[in-house]
Amino acid sequence: MQEAQLFGRRLRELRQSRDLTQEALAEAADLSGNYISDLELGLKIPSLTIIVRLSQALDIAVSDLLTAFTREAVKKMKVRNHRV
Repeated sequence: MQEAQLFGRRLRELRQSRDLTQEALAEAADLSGNYISDLELGLKIPSLTIIVRLSQALDIAVSDLLTAFTREAVKKMKVRNHRV
């Protein structure tokens, strides 16, 4: 599972645990409902700014959105190495 799908699954879990629709979360985060749907489906990768806005809208710490990114999960990802 790649990072977008892992993030999307966690976002959906947090949204549903708060009984929010995609539209309600989108409104609270000043995003579109389609964008929330794309995030949850793993079709989009959020920027840090979007992650912060989502954490504010969900009233959680940014780290709560990233708990699925365990050491084991990250080791399994096929992420390209970039030289800086």
